[in-house]
Amino acid sequence: MFKTAILAAAAAVLLAVPAHAEGDAAKGEKVFAKCKACHEVEKGVNKVGPTLKGVAGRAAGSVPDFKYSEAMLAKGGEGLVWDDANLGAYLADPKGFIPKNKMAFAGLKKPEEVADVIAYLKAHP
Repeated sequence: MFKTAILAAAAAVLLAVPAHAEGDAAKGEKVFAKCKACHEVEKGVNKVGPTLKGVAGRAAGSVPDFKYSEAMLAKGGEGLVWDDANLGAYLADPKGFIPKNKMAFAGLKKPEEVADVIAYLKAHP
């Protein structure tokens, strides 16, 4: 039942942000201001959260020297990779997509903001 609810939430996010929708990295930079207290994308250094420099295409829970939650490590061990779909689902509902992860942020509720942040993250390989 719980897994079904998670899958339904992820599907809703994926349907809200069409796979072909391209975000705007400049707009994403502004939205990313909500994330800067815990994450950075320029230097490749960890803060309260892991660096998001190069996150697109990276395996979940794989930044060296960052203490991830068991839930995030388990997802990485299952093969979760931060592609557009997974980033979109996570950014929209972090606790719903990966229950018991450490991120305190509730998520981005506007699909266009999710797409914009993904474009911004992808601009920082």
